[in-house]
Amino acid sequence: MNSPTPANARISIIGAGPGGLTCARILQRQGIAVTVYDRDPDADSRDQGGSLDLHEEDGQLALREAGLLEDFFALARFEGQEAYDMDLTGRVLAHHLPGEGETAAPEIDRGQLRALLLRSLTAGTVRWGRTLESVSGPADGPRTLTFTDGTTAETDLVIGADGAFSRVRAAVSPATPHYTGVSFLEAWFDDMENAHPELSALVGQGSAHAADGEQGFFAQRNSGGHMRVYIMQRVPLDWIAAAGLHSEDTEGIRAHLLNTYAAWSPELLRLITDNDGPYVDRPIFALPVPHTWEYSPSVALLGDAAHLMPPLGVGVNLAMLDACELALALGRSSTVDDAVRNYEKSMLPRAAENARMLEGAAEHLLSVPARDEDAPADRTRH
Repeated sequence: MNSPTPANARISIIGAGPGGLTCARILQRQGIAVTVYDRDPDADSRDQGGSLDLHEEDGQLALREAGLLEDFFALARFEGQEAYDMDLTGRVLAHHLPGEGETAAPEIDRGQLRALLLRSLTAGTVRWGRTLESVSGPADGPRTLTFTDGTTAETDLVIGADGAFSRVRAAVSPATPHYTGVSFLEAWFDDMENAHPELSALVGQGSAHAADGEQGFFAQRNSGGHMRVYIMQRVPLDWIAAAGLHSEDTEGIRAHLLNTYAAWSPELLRLITDNDGPYVDRPIFALPVPHTWEYSPSVALLGDAAHLMPPLGVGVNLAMLDACELALALGRSSTVDDAVRNYEKSMLPRAAENARMLEGAAEHLLSVPARDEDAPADRTRH
């Protein structure tokens, strides 16, 4: 089959996350038609997750190409760049306070970013409630997308922006994510200033991190007075069941955590026990390093579908940069084949370099933070 021109190609994106929507937006700005399929029933059917820091060299670059950078700045929390590192007693080891006008990595809620991108797309671009089951057809296309509701769609290029356990990935790669040995337990806090004023003062306007070598936490302010705390542990994948608990047993998990973190200060223990609502188990997975696959002119991967890494502020930024480069390659190339080749020439080496740097980094999240000599000498902040 001769590869079609991008302007005449049927282009399908699987996944309406930041990467998939950024790709769709930049394609539409270049006059290229695209359809996005997502498994969510609608745009508001579930919580989209916590806060994201978008970096100038990748996430913000993609938003500039999407014509949305100023809209992002209007929503972003620049004060969210504040960050504390502490030891298990609550003593401050390092403190970053953003300078006036600092735009290196402002924060935005994942849901706000998704809503911004969705508003920028042509009406009807996203087909909700379409869970991909498989991709079939010859490598040179066209491909057939089969959804769990029994419907199908034929496409000249399928773009996998469907995350860690991508169904599109299976069309070009046998690789599957492996458990890193580190698990996050997410806890939510609401109405911080009124319901949790001491914790609000402890964390500040951005984030706070502490670890003792075996376990730790990462607390992150969100918009609207909310906060999420990610309780980090080096544990087996089935640690909740192994402790004789189940995911809905909030009180049992809380008691287990109090025992595990018994050596930590009472102030920090409140970050793992005073949460509003249940805990959410989020084990950390990663793809093999490097992750490569046999080239196919009818399949492209971006973000976690291509290079799943530990969550150290890189994932969404790389996904948006991937999306930007793929969309621009499609706009500048004479055929879809040429565009995918040009995109992978830059994406794959960049992904491999970042993956090597972050390989095993889930373990580093539990390392005791280094002390900054300029950090305050007092134990806690009030």
